[in-house]
Amino acid sequence: MSVAEAPGHSFAAAPLAAMTRTMAAYASATRIELQRYLSAEPPAPYLDDLVADYPARGGKMLRPAICIASARVFSGDLDSAARCAAAIEILHNGLLIHDDIQDRSELRRGGPTLHAMHGVPLAINAGDALMFAALRPLIDALRPLGAGVADSVMDVTLNMARQTAEGQALELGWRDRNITALSEADYLRMALKKTAWMGMIWPAQLGLILGSRAAADPERVVRWGYFLGVAFQIEDDLRNLSADATYGKELNGDLFEAKRTLLLIHVRTVCNERERARLDAFLAQSRDQRSPEDVLWLARLMKRRGSMEYARSVAAALGGAATHEFTLAFGGLPPSEDLDFLAGLANWVFERP
Repeated sequence: MSVAEAPGHSFAAAPLAAMTRTMAAYASATRIELQRYLSAEPPAPYLDDLVADYPARGGKMLRPAICIASARVFSGDLDSAARCAAAIEILHNGLLIHDDIQDRSELRRGGPTLHAMHGVPLAINAGDALMFAALRPLIDALRPLGAGVADSVMDVTLNMARQTAEGQALELGWRDRNITALSEADYLRMALKKTAWMGMIWPAQLGLILGSRAAADPERVVRWGYFLGVAFQIEDDLRNLSADATYGKELNGDLFEAKRTLLLIHVRTVCNERERARLDAFLAQSRDQRSPEDVLWLARLMKRRGSMEYARSVAAALGGAATHEFTLAFGGLPPSEDLDFLAGLANWVFERP
């Protein structure tokens, strides 16, 4: 049942065209703030060009849009929400630089990764600078709202930081220690921490706190953000195996990196002993040792053993759960385009361009 069909609620999931317009409008508002906060005079050599690189490449700005829309449905103003959204996007880009180094990724948003162009040391420094730079717009957004709002924002932000670090540690630890005996529950726990918390839960919490001036409980959006975020991650894992020109990342990059995706966990569970032995030998190699032929074999094995269909079914179930949790988290709020936008995210996860 879609949100639009849920009884007793006055909101309807926005169609894809309306979702795209809203996201574009909030992306534009966020970029204005990004430009203001990331402009340095005079620019520092070997730093500011790197700092500006990933933000200038675009991106869908999902996290800022969730923050702004959440603030507005709780009666927040656009200017303060856009500053908060800029803080989210600046921090996100800093973490992307570090993630690309940790994963040894080659492409980001259709271009070479920052460390591939400038080397690891300068890229790490630029990522550090972005993460610290995120504090200024966040402080500016909170200052007029008082200590109570600031305390609530700091609480959810520190929790997000810990959850995200734990999730990243799980993903990296499983790969670097070559842990193979993993379950679907392990994956869901990792994706909650690594993807959902910063990607969906935290932006919604920031918007809610900002808009309601800390009157609304930020816990009310956690389950919605969890189901939405994990559905998003599984869909992203699937797209990595069938990337087109709009995807912006390396085709089959997750396989080259031996990421413990739901697809990988599933295929290792259902394949036969001979296939599992070859898979385990592949996982035991370093990225440089993994050949394109073996990566293609693994991609075909996932398709043959039904791992892609299984992942799609799990993602669809999570999307349905997100729809249900949305009605609990946002029910009773006045009808608005922002509410319809948030309601539409459970469908947008799968329909996004």
